[in-house]
Amino acid sequence: MFPLMKTVFVKAGLCLVLASAGCADAGTATPAAQSHLAAPIHLTNCGLPVSVTAPPQRAIALEQNATEIMLSLGLADRMIGTSYQTDPVLPDLRQAYEKVPVLAKLYPSREAVRAANPDFVYSTYTSAYAPDAAGPRADLATLGVPAYLSEFACEKPADATQTVTFDGIFEEIRDIASVFGVPERAEKVIHDQQSRLDEARGAAPTAAPGAGPSLLWYYSGTNTPYVAGHGGVPDAISSLLGVRNAFTDASQKWPAGNWEEIAKRNPDVIVLADLTRGGDGDSAQSKIDFLRRNPVTSKLDAVVAGRFVTVPGSSMDPSVRSVQAAQLVGASLHGTAR
Repeated sequence: MFPLMKTVFVKAGLCLVLASAGCADAGTATPAAQSHLAAPIHLTNCGLPVSVTAPPQRAIALEQNATEIMLSLGLADRMIGTSYQTDPVLPDLRQAYEKVPVLAKLYPSREAVRAANPDFVYSTYTSAYAPDAAGPRADLATLGVPAYLSEFACEKPADATQTVTFDGIFEEIRDIASVFGVPERAEKVIHDQQSRLDEARGAAPTAAPGAGPSLLWYYSGTNTPYVAGHGGVPDAISSLLGVRNAFTDASQKWPAGNWEEIAKRNPDVIVLADLTRGGDGDSAQSKIDFLRRNPVTSKLDAVVAGRFVTVPGSSMDPSVRSVQAAQLVGASLHGTAR
């Protein structure tokens, strides 16, 4: 399970002393948003201490995965900002999302974050806390603002949970719910997600251990393809479905591959990350077009047979979307077992 290694200090009635924002302007939670902590929450998050004595009322989620986890927990009324939307918001979260101010197209600057006067900041990506983004979590802590980071993406690799599991994702959801004093909501979300995982597992073909179809999880790039290695969401989904990740022997989660080695492994199915960045080999269709015209990849069994599965790029990162990727892949695997 995902260990509680997170640290944030949250104070009741926190007011940052900033020129651009003051206590008088701080938002007041609606009655529906009120909740209480049975006791202060103390976590150690990616090597930093995190303590919450009252449920945050002015939270910022710095990117889409963090935003959708909070929205799944019914916390839109506790959010004063979101940013960095990479995909269309999940349909069942769209209405709640539209109530949350968008602070920036990408990451907000540290000045923008401080001006918003938050009492909690959350991201599933280390890059959100870069000096040219929201700023280091330690700096926010000196202002009394707790800043949570996914255990899969700690600043120091030694502090991070090395292997992504669905149990680990569920523990992160529990952590966020506990911080906001709504632990029962986490259990509801997790129950739904686990039910969907069970359905995905049931939809996948049954094969003897190690005999299931092999999957190439193709994330991005054409000259240099980036594929899923060991320990990430694709590896967790492959294990769940009883199939083989073609590059699970790679030590990195997202190693740089080469087409000659991919041709040697000749995967049965190619799972395509559909990315919206607009770069070379980002969209699923651009990947398919490349695979079909490249002299090496056009001969792959999966390409000849058209065995492609498209999943949102963000679902390949640990989030509430990862279950969707498991369902899409599981439903597409019938008839591919060797």
